Amino acid sequence: MKYYIIAGEASGNLHAASLMRALFACDRACEVRFWGGEAMAAAGGTQVRDYRSTDVMGMMEVLAKAPRILRHLAFCKRDLRAWKPDVVILVDYPGFNMKVARFARRKGFHVVWYIAPKLWAHQPQRVDALKRDVEVLYCIFPFELDWFRQHGVEPRYFGNPLVGQVQQTRFRRMGEGPIIALLAGSREMEIKYLLPRFARLEQLLDADPRLAGYRLVLAAAPSLTPEQYRKYMPRTSRIELVWDHTYDILHQAEAALVCSGTASLEAALLGTPQVVCYALHPLTYAVARRSVHVPFISLVNLTLGRVAVPELIQEEATPERMFLELEHLLRDESGRAQMAADYRELKEMLGDGKASARTAKDLYETFARI
Repeated sequence: MKYYIIAGEASGNLHAASLMRALFACDRACEVRFWGGEAMAAAGGTQVRDYRSTDVMGMMEVLAKAPRILRHLAFCKRDLRAWKPDVVILVDYPGFNMKVARFARRKGFHVVWYIAPKLWAHQPQRVDALKRDVEVLYCIFPFELDWFRQHGVEPRYFGNPLVGQVQQTRFRRMGEGPIIALLAGSREMEIKYLLPRFARLEQLLDADPRLAGYRLVLAAAPSLTPEQYRKYMPRTSRIELVWDHTYDILHQAEAALVCSGTASLEAALLGTPQVVCYALHPLTYAVARRSVHVPFISLVNLTLGRVAVPELIQEEATPERMFLELEHLLRDESGRAQMAADYRELKEMLGDGKASARTAKDLYETFARI
């Protein structure tokens, strides 16, 4: 079959790549055309657009790039009409993909959504459009199932693909000395508001004799350049920028400051004690605060349904608060033990690492019969 896959950001690119490899394994006639990044390109198929040209987050940022997004959408519609896929697979990225779903269904294409859009967090009214335009919805978190069922959608769940990705990693030593890992996000909008705070944290660590020896290693996003990072850091900063070794850095780190999102889940699966940090443009945050209705911002806490990792959001995400939380993580053995126990429970909830293979098999068997 012919699959047209659209992933619009970094974590979706990784999940889609795992799904693609599984589709090639179970469908001998598999053809893939996709929007994504290097991970998807390595899996095979034909790349249409790099996700970095469409990845945008936040109300102000979306408004600034609206003309370009509309041009991408128009191109996508033309490309779908020309290639005529058997199945369109949308991977998260709801701002763009909801529009693609509507167009694809109107043109008679089968539409699947992999990595369910987070309508449970905001814009629940869009569930009607989801029911109208999407034939099969795959979730990757168990807590999503009840929400979608309560809103008239019967989702499918085979576990979380990150579990398998972590299990398959062969870790590499990232130099000597104790590490505090920094994950500031995969978009410039995210690092703009977090990285300067991480940089100011250096002074607090250096002033404490017990913490001054820690290396600060930032796991850089492949979608961003050194220049995009350095403009938010003082020239004298000792933060080490390292690309393509996120799991290695987290695996070796004694603690981590992590931007909310997939990174917090990765840290948990790797067993790294963490503090989740989150900051946005003040106007974007003010709007989000009124429209987002979830008790937690971290995927770890949302999945467990309780506070397992500390969260520092917007005004609370100061260098001083980060320092205090890090100090607690590094020195409180009972707190680290409790976090480790919470991580073990989380892993049990997210499956055995075969989510991508099971999803691909289910997807292929569903539409091969049609």
